Amino acid sequence: MGDPQQTESLVPKTFPDFGVMQLDEVLEKIGQFGRYQKIIFVLICIPGISCGIVMTLAVILLGVPNHRCSIPGYENDTYSIQDSVHQDYVSRYIPPSTKDTSLIYDGCQLYSYNSSSTTFDNSSHPINASLVTCASWVYDDSEFYETFVSKHDLVCGSHYKVSTAKSIFFGGVLVGALVFGSLSDGIGRKKTIMVSMALLFASSLGLAWAPNYIAYVILRFLAGMAFSGTFITAYVIGVEIVGPTKRKYTGIINEIFFAFGECCLAGIGYLVRDWHHVEIIIAAPMVLYLTYWWFIPESPRWLINKGRFDEAEDILRKAAKFNKKELPEKILDREVRDKPKQEKIYKIFTSRILFIRTLIILYNWMVVSLVYYGLTLNSGNLSGDVYLNFFFSGMVEFPAYIISIIFLDRLGRRTLHCTSMLAGGIACLSTIFTVLYGGKDLQTLTTVLALIGKLGSSAGFAIIYIYSAELFPTVLRNAAIGIFSCGARVGSMVAPLIADSSQLIGGKMGQAVPLVIFGAASVLAGILTMFLPETLNTRLPETIEDARLFGT
Repeated sequence: MGDPQQTESLVPKTFPDFGVMQLDEVLEKIGQFGRYQKIIFVLICIPGISCGIVMTLAVILLGVPNHRCSIPGYENDTYSIQDSVHQDYVSRYIPPSTKDTSLIYDGCQLYSYNSSSTTFDNSSHPINASLVTCASWVYDDSEFYETFVSKHDLVCGSHYKVSTAKSIFFGGVLVGALVFGSLSDGIGRKKTIMVSMALLFASSLGLAWAPNYIAYVILRFLAGMAFSGTFITAYVIGVEIVGPTKRKYTGIINEIFFAFGECCLAGIGYLVRDWHHVEIIIAAPMVLYLTYWWFIPESPRWLINKGRFDEAEDILRKAAKFNKKELPEKILDREVRDKPKQEKIYKIFTSRILFIRTLIILYNWMVVSLVYYGLTLNSGNLSGDVYLNFFFSGMVEFPAYIISIIFLDRLGRRTLHCTSMLAGGIACLSTIFTVLYGGKDLQTLTTVLALIGKLGSSAGFAIIYIYSAELFPTVLRNAAIGIFSCGARVGSMVAPLIADSSQLIGGKMGQAVPLVIFGAASVLAGILTMFLPETLNTRLPETIEDARLFGT
């Protein structure tokens, strides 16, 4: 991510009226979040809508419709019953589901028997027939007209490919964070986000014509890379163009656009219901992002770090003019100062206190990512309408981020994060009772509890960025955040495997197991957070020794 968030205790309270200034002092003078910054900030947040769609697209594209084996030799077979003759054929060849009572048919097997010597029971099922695995299927089109899964028969023995494809996407997110993070520091924020958005558009549009599974996972891997480059670079630009007291809110606001993208995808999926057309619809508007080259500036902070002071001053003067503020003739301090020496990341392990804190924070990053994306992907496995569940899964993030903004400086980072993880975790754990013992009467309550779990993980995701940056010293902060971000990507790669385990386990237990795993991981994360110090209204540690003594 971008520059670490700063607490208000470190923000300069005054600035000179004349002479040279540091960048933060200039930002205070022209308006920490003036009209110019607001316009740029909204522009860079808009791609977050597409990022939210791309990140959660698998819920629609890889949706698994109810299915059963095709009846051998029956032309124009469909999942829905056509007439009494068709019903008779279905009864003779398709066994009822025994693994999952919520399904009508067994999805992967059919009866094999000798028609001349076989007798049938009162339900027209053959007696003493053997079961064989089928090679072709028909799909229920009541929820999806067609998904990539139904088009390429990624069910039964090939179902593992669905989870693998989702994990490969998150692998792309991890690689993209590493590649575009370095690129952003090398060639600048503006060029990096332009390259990322171009790749996001190309990979998303190309996905609509993916001819096979291999092409699909390659394009999704590239989309994952582009997601990281777009979303993270936008976050960095947002942090670097606003004043110190506003930085902690920029990331949270960016997440709101992300959640809006999820809600949009639910609506598009409901109206279109065909993966090919959904992909075209969500990709087409991305071409507009290519016009950003003429609208968004380079980050003044990056330009200053590269010694390009004249370009930085031009941007700052343009912002001041737009915000109707006056700046002196000379504004930036161009004196070259020695930068604080950056310590090697292994120095964390030289202190027992820092080592334990690192493990706790790393675990929390992995869990918030695991639970957030796991519950999002699992929304399609909950009872009820898949589109409505997915829509509410996005909507519940809005109160999560609003709560974070309101209480971040009131309750403190530790208390708010701990409460979020515990509340979400307990809600998910509680679903074991509503699923196993409540039956259909409590299906709505199960969905509500899962949504509370998503609310908790969403709030936790927003808080952990700020909390982590404030816990670790300046000389290790960027390196530590990099490690934690990688840990989060590992959690997101595991999330699809847990969410899709419901398909493998089946029945009520299959619905309960993913939620219980997510809940237990969240509760443990919340408990471990209690062992960390609070950072609200404290001076951030600068050195390793400061960090070791911090909170003791």
